[in-house]
Amino acid sequence: MIQTFAPTITKDDINLMPIEKFEGRIISINTEKDADKACKYLAQYKIIGFDTETRPNFRKDQHNLISLMQISTDDTCFLFRLNYIGMPHSLVSFLTSSATMKIGLSLHDDFHAINRRKEMEPANFFDLQKYVGNFGIEDLSLQKVYAILFGKKISKGQRLSNWDADVLNEQQCAYAALDAWACLHIYNFLKSLES
Repeated sequence: MIQTFAPTITKDDINLMPIEKFEGRIISINTEKDADKACKYLAQYKIIGFDTETRPNFRKDQHNLISLMQISTDDTCFLFRLNYIGMPHSLVSFLTSSATMKIGLSLHDDFHAINRRKEMEPANFFDLQKYVGNFGIEDLSLQKVYAILFGKKISKGQRLSNWDADVLNEQQCAYAALDAWACLHIYNFLKSLES
């Protein structure tokens, strides 16, 4: 019998929770050479957490490209500054390799955005939105799923910040890393309940 959780949670309940923080290393990737090293490191892992950030647009006819791609292990998150480095060959190879499972949430949106930057066929991605329902969870946002499972709040204060900034501030880096790591943490926790 699979353990089930509350199907939904209110914003008021979430606001009462302690704020979650990513305690690992955060490494900003600003050159193609750094991307090559990071992808070689990440290729050692069977499972990673994944997310992207795009500079918000405030006009209907404006479409920005992905600014940032976050890829996280349990203790290290790499922030690929795509607005500087584009999509290096090593990163494309990693995203299209089936050797590492990439855990994300609402991946359809990410795939669409990735393909606007570079056409590719992402491989071995796992969407948490299609998984959490097995545990009775009906809410599909990362913040709500995380709060239901762990009783902690993922702050969304940086979501609409400028992801194309010359230098990302500490709060942006922490926010971005947490989102990718949280996907991996949720997956590992739910998988442990199945065994």
